[in-house]
Amino acid sequence: MQNVSIIGAGTMGRGVAFVCAFSGLSVSVQDKFEQGLDNCRSYIERQFQKSIEKGKLSWQEAEERMKQITYHQEIQPAVAEAQLVIEAVPEVMELKVEIFKELDRCAPKRAVLATNTSTMSPTEISAQTSRPDQCIALHFFNPVPKMKLIEVICGLETSEETIQRSFEFGESIGKECVKINEYPGFAVSRMNCLIGNEAMNMVMEGVGSVEDIDKAMNLGLNHPMGPLELADLVGLDTRLRNMEYLHKTLGEKYRPCPILTKYVKAGHLGRKTGRGFYTYS
Repeated sequence: MQNVSIIGAGTMGRGVAFVCAFSGLSVSVQDKFEQGLDNCRSYIERQFQKSIEKGKLSWQEAEERMKQITYHQEIQPAVAEAQLVIEAVPEVMELKVEIFKELDRCAPKRAVLATNTSTMSPTEISAQTSRPDQCIALHFFNPVPKMKLIEVICGLETSEETIQRSFEFGESIGKECVKINEYPGFAVSRMNCLIGNEAMNMVMEGVGSVEDIDKAMNLGLNHPMGPLELADLVGLDTRLRNMEYLHKTLGEKYRPCPILTKYVKAGHLGRKTGRGFYTYS
């Protein structure tokens, strides 16, 4: 699949767009907000500059690959030539369903429609389309350029051909894929949300400081990033939406920690706002 469209130019969308462009694919990025597209363009330019400085490609190669990226505020022109469409909008089921309905109308009939959801049902998302066999979840991880994994989550009607094409796409952009059968939270988010939520409960209970709990996980369990620092990176609003969905679908052990709800209400969302469990300059 050489032509990839990304719907949503936020943290995940722009990361996926960059790794696709870096790998030589033609990329279309859609976001209804012009500022989101501007931020995406700036991010991709910075990532290519870093790649040049590290000797991963020449300036000429970077220029050629950046020319393969187009930016759109409307979905229809963004997906007109797509072989794969990856939706990367916030974790709101109603929003994802509406986008998939539009993708079903606008995208070429052979195109695979993928959601980057970290917790939600690809079966439910794809049920409103005429091609549930061509729908799948491709769960990338933040930061996308550094994280090697894609969880490939199969919906009830996802075809073997769609799964195979998804694995081939992952390989083409240098990622490792694992096949996960659909269940709320899949594999990684189900474990990660539980660990992060327990770390937040420990902070609330006074078991240790934010720094010491993260350090304990870093050094005691060999995690490269502590669960609280990771939650700040993901975005505490995103983590809260994930926890609320998992609490609804998997039960009481996923009840969001009260301190997480409080931080989100205060607008302390992590790195993107400059303040979460940590303060960022």
